[in-house]
Amino acid sequence: MPARRALGVAVAAALLQLLMILAFAWPAARTAPRDVPVVVAGPQAAAVAHRLGQQRPGAFAVVTRPDEAAARRAIADREAYGAIVTTPAGPRVLVASAASPAVAQQLTGLAQQMAGQTAPPVQDVVAADPDDPRGAAFGALVLPLIMSGLAAAVLLTFAVGPLAWRAAGVATFAVLGGLGSTALAQGWLSLLPGSFPAVAGVVTLALLAVSGTVIGLAAALGRAGIGLGGLVLLLLGNPLSAAASAPELLPEPWGALGQLLPPGAAVTLLRSVAFFDGAGAAAPLTVLAVWAAAGFALLGVGRLRAGRTAPAEREPVLAAS
Repeated sequence: MPARRALGVAVAAALLQLLMILAFAWPAARTAPRDVPVVVAGPQAAAVAHRLGQQRPGAFAVVTRPDEAAARRAIADREAYGAIVTTPAGPRVLVASAASPAVAQQLTGLAQQMAGQTAPPVQDVVAADPDDPRGAAFGALVLPLIMSGLAAAVLLTFAVGPLAWRAAGVATFAVLGGLGSTALAQGWLSLLPGSFPAVAGVVTLALLAVSGTVIGLAAALGRAGIGLGGLVLLLLGNPLSAAASAPELLPEPWGALGQLLPPGAAVTLLRSVAFFDGAGAAAPLTVLAVWAAAGFALLGVGRLRAGRTAPAEREPVLAAS
């Protein structure tokens, strides 16, 4: 029996390793533009849009606008990642590295190919933070938020018996974590611009969605709920968050799926609040709120589950066993 159990654990761990490599490496290895929203504006917009569709079929979702002002509005409203503005003197490129440095780089290279030998001028209309121009540090913020949320949920599950106090602990952790993380990111690291209360609110909601979901799953399903929460939020949510790229650069349909998970929604909401004055914030805000509410609803399910066997206060870890 011990030998069979050891073999089973070893096989399961090896399969988990393969799954983790696939989850983290596959999206990065298959990064390419897929229906990336861009604007083509100016007197030759229709011709350039047609040419773009022929040269890169399926890569860009091209929308034409009458002039540069309309193109800039589309970028500021998060309706497009960038624009190619046609003029009598040649094309000009508008990018938004704050939305995605990777897409901004690709648009710049594409415009240079289309223009020929003379590189078109490029203007970054919504720039990333000057201390993090390539967005590397911004992308690195996601994993600590997920792992700290998971850790808080696990500790509260096993250290606190009454489910009401677990809920209070999750809320307290989310608020303190949101304030502390934002102070660190905006102060010492200087990674995120924008209003401190607004950014801190986003981080707080993200932590509440992550830790609330895991603690709710643990209360409703027992220890299996912790594993399920880690699988969904860490193994799927982190690599599909598109924190270092953009959802439209991930293989389909994984980019869209990532936006329905807390890590991806948190990344999009942070970008919107920190760089775009809240434009495009409605969808990711709704996603995070739904996950947080679902976590607390699962706590209620766990309370009913524990109440059928024994008072929750007398058996601190019953709901997690």
